[in-house]
Amino acid sequence: MRSEEEMMELILGIARDDDRIRAVLLNGSRANPEIAKDIFQDFDIVYIVSELNSFTQDNSWVDVFGDRLIMQLPEEMIIGEKNNHSFSYLMLFKDRNRIDLTLFPIDKLETGFRPDSLTIPLIDKDKRFQNLASPTNADYLIQQPTEKLFMDCCNEFWWVSTYVGKGLWRNDITYAKDMLEGPVRSMFMKIIEWNIGIQTNFNTSVGQSGRNMKKYISNKLYDKILSTYPDSNIKNIWSSLFLMTDLFDEYAKEIAKKMEFTYNESEASNVREHLKWILMKSDNK
Repeated sequence: MRSEEEMMELILGIARDDDRIRAVLLNGSRANPEIAKDIFQDFDIVYIVSELNSFTQDNSWVDVFGDRLIMQLPEEMIIGEKNNHSFSYLMLFKDRNRIDLTLFPIDKLETGFRPDSLTIPLIDKDKRFQNLASPTNADYLIQQPTEKLFMDCCNEFWWVSTYVGKGLWRNDITYAKDMLEGPVRSMFMKIIEWNIGIQTNFNTSVGQSGRNMKKYISNKLYDKILSTYPDSNIKNIWSSLFLMTDLFDEYAKEIAKKMEFTYNESEASNVREHLKWILMKSDNK
């Protein structure tokens, strides 16, 4: 596996030798001093280029970065999100290094470019980024909710929870799991994150999918959250769903109290009763 120093020298050397590449920016976890380094950190790189066409008309130019296991070109795919201004090469190499390389044209900088808060200029041939602020995780901090967002989150959680129960009664395991791990999980995690935000004055980040949340919550709560991830056994899904509703209700009430929001306790109580009714009907089938 090539070292970090070898990879950075390769990335920067290519840019130095190519007059079309006017700047090199480092984004992501490698620009964040608070993140512990490991072998799976990507090299999130932006090349600011004079134009795109000469690069994208023949994508074999990226072979210079090394032998690849797989590459994805998001802007050439019909699935996923695309950026109309830039072009990306997501590359995993045989030595297990990964580069997420984005090409961004100079003529779109003023209208289509917003630097990530975790951005470090590594090369700046035209002095375009000399006033860039020092990197921070500001873009990734837990955002304080409005009362409207909080109430919408609660309503979505309770509403879609009924879909999980319906799916379990019908023995539609894939449907029930999809609802649980999709919209229900998403709203559940927001409530957990907002509680962490309140405790930390909304000055921290829990990372993607809450991967750093265990730093900010008790071991007991973290273990309970892990217990909300069930297998495909119907009884286990029911147990996980009821645990999620208990935790959601508890922490939503805390948020409402601390932020002086309205929490629709009747809505929560009605849905919890409805789920118990569905479970009773399931037991009597």
